[in-house]
Amino acid sequence: MTQGLQDRLWDLVVVGAGPAGSAAALAALRTRPGCSVLLLDRSDFPRDKACGDGVAPQALDELARLGAADVLADRVPVRRLRLQSPDGTVVVRRLRRPDHVVPRTLFDARLVETAVRRGAVLYRRTVRRLEVRDDRVVLDGDVHARAVVGADGANGVVRRQLRVPRQPGPAAAVAVRGYAAAPPGEPEQVIVMAEKDWPAYAWSFAAGDGTANVGFGMLLPSLRAAPRGGRAELHGRLQEMLPGVQAERLVSHHLPLSTWRPRQPPGRVLLAGDAMSLINPLTGEGIFYALLSGRLAGVCAVGPGDAGQAYAAALRVELGRHLRHTTSLARLTRRPGVVDAGVAAGGRSAAAFDALAELGLGRGLITPGLAGGLARQLLSRR
Repeated sequence: MTQGLQDRLWDLVVVGAGPAGSAAALAALRTRPGCSVLLLDRSDFPRDKACGDGVAPQALDELARLGAADVLADRVPVRRLRLQSPDGTVVVRRLRRPDHVVPRTLFDARLVETAVRRGAVLYRRTVRRLEVRDDRVVLDGDVHARAVVGADGANGVVRRQLRVPRQPGPAAAVAVRGYAAAPPGEPEQVIVMAEKDWPAYAWSFAAGDGTANVGFGMLLPSLRAAPRGGRAELHGRLQEMLPGVQAERLVSHHLPLSTWRPRQPPGRVLLAGDAMSLINPLTGEGIFYALLSGRLAGVCAVGPGDAGQAYAAALRVELGRHLRHTTSLARLTRRPGVVDAGVAAGGRSAAAFDALAELGLGRGLITPGLAGGLARQLLSRR
């Protein structure tokens, strides 16, 4: 660490410069222009991050709020979504608003570059410990901050130092991600849901440049109980559910699903993104949550009063009702028949399909139309 970075009290230090961390930095700088923001990350950018690479339109809304919508200006919009339910029912519809598929190598680098251009300082460093004092937080004994945002992942040091418990096994998933040639024709996002070991699904997300992000994910307890177990199970299921796909650069990663969320404690240290266990339990989507929670954390970190209390209240307003709905629906959809009925309802009604997309990709709610369509499908299958 250079002497200049040590000899100051930073208004905000962000640990982890992925989407949540970069969003926190951008939001702080927009809230208090001229404030001092330090981004610390253990890696140099660009760097890879195992992910489905899907950037939903709700995430684009967050980028616009941060003044960073241009980071995806040259990417191809993907307007078709194909769903295959556990019983084999296939529904293909055009999305009300298009998605984008962007490798995290590119997306994260562009976002952190935007934060640096706006005034944040980026430095490569692995943070190992935090000391919370009355007037500041001290990182590794030599970096001082008025507030800290931990955006370094579910197993990051900030979460551990706050003694926030890890996600329990039943609320955690594991996925493998790779890249392959995209099928010819209009790019689309494909989700193939498995009947065996449900909830589990494979995906193929075309990026519009001839490549596709492909993968397979399942709950951690199911993976541990599988005969092959571990990498062999994930790779084998990917090949079985996406036959003919020749995937490369296969990397596995854990997903702390938000069916169980830690409480944000009061004080100067905030958690955002995966560190806050903000992963959609229906789809595994996390970029929208990362950007939104990072934005809120950045605003609260440089605002008046207790940052932790303000941030917890802001999260409740923005996501509280939505997370209650996704948690309830995630429990209901542990039965494959409920998922079959939901996909069928989306096939019969564009409104129901849009409601499902909003629940899985943004901050949607269980609408009366979706609930009614689901009930009718379930009754018709008796």
